[in-house]
Amino acid sequence: MKVILTNDIKNVGKKNDLIEVSDGYARNFLFPKKLAIEANDANLNTLNYNKEIERQERIKKIEEFQEIANKLRGKEIIITTKLGTNGKLFGSITSKDICNKINSQFKLNIDKKKISFEQIKSLGNYPISIKLCPEVSVNMVLKVTSD
Repeated sequence: MKVILTNDIKNVGKKNDLIEVSDGYARNFLFPKKLAIEANDANLNTLNYNKEIERQERIKKIEEFQEIANKLRGKEIIITTKLGTNGKLFGSITSKDICNKINSQFKLNIDKKKISFEQIKSLGNYPISIKLCPEVSVNMVLKVTSD
């Protein structure tokens, strides 16, 4: 029997997948727990319509992220910090610091988890990468200066 999953089911499939299962599994387990619906013409049309809407929304989000990436691409962020002994930084620069600087400088709302960079221990220029979504990422330069 062909069914459309309404939830992710481990070792079976993901939400909105069209799969073939035994009649007993569908009638006795999937349907009573509302984990799947029968794959008739009406439900297949609804599934296709919903997938198309999700695809269009995904494309729109990617375009928005592309605009943000174009705004940030090649730009430089300057963070001023205190120096400790031997010209090393007093403390460290975190992704939260970089995130706050980007959000205030460019008036954006980027999550700190999307920013990746190597550990910063001294003054200088450092490359940072921001992964806005799986399809869109942007590279910037972080300039660390002293007070």
